Amino acid sequence: MKKDLKRFLDEKVKTYNHPGFIKADPVSIPHLFHKKQDIEIAGLFAAIFAWGNRTTIINKSQELLHRMDDAPYEFIQSHTDNDLKKLLGFAHRTFNDTDLLYFIGFLKVHYQSSSSLESAFTNWMGKKDVNVEPALNGFYNYFFSQEYIPERTRKHIASPEKKSSCKRLNMFLRWMVRNDNAGVDFGIWSGINPSQLICPVDVHVARVARRLSLLHRKPVDWLAANELTGQLRKLDPADPVKYDFALFGIGVNE
Repeated sequence: MKKDLKRFLDEKVKTYNHPGFIKADPVSIPHLFHKKQDIEIAGLFAAIFAWGNRTTIINKSQELLHRMDDAPYEFIQSHTDNDLKKLLGFAHRTFNDTDLLYFIGFLKVHYQSSSSLESAFTNWMGKKDVNVEPALNGFYNYFFSQEYIPERTRKHIASPEKKSSCKRLNMFLRWMVRNDNAGVDFGIWSGINPSQLICPVDVHVARVARRLSLLHRKPVDWLAANELTGQLRKLDPADPVKYDFALFGIGVNE
């Protein structure tokens, strides 16, 4: 039975893990760029915006990038107070310009001391950690370590400590870490092993996972994400999160 399930899901991974998948997915946003830092910044915003209609997510991400002159890293590094005025009025669902200005401020401070956003996650975890839980908790605390923090912004960064499934950040980490040469994920970070990733779980993925008996927990939370990933590790210990393509693809398209 397990072999049949693995064979079935491996085939679905091949169906959805290819460049044809990119256009209709938020991962298309970081694919607009070639510079590592631009990919990181565009990817982070696209992931943070990733709830609701995918077309709206893509359009809102593109709108933000246009406001940043389609050069996010350069904008982060060298913007003036006058440049920031171009961001005023931006909103996507509950994310507004107050949240955006905090994100911009954090990214500027981070890139002044690091050449990559990777260290914002990997500084808090080790190679021997079972998964990225310490990285996600560390990122949350680091992200909110600036002098002034709008309380409303805290809801836009999830953490395992708050019991969240961390779907959007896990998706972002998948994009940055997985490197299978299929053309969808970027594989530009080496400090996290693909085996340490946690599967992004949303309602589509959870529904399909339950039907396949890969998930039994009812709340879609951190424990559910761990349960599902544990089952996926039995199918591929080195790269369990590749099955996100299969589960999400089936959930949305089938």
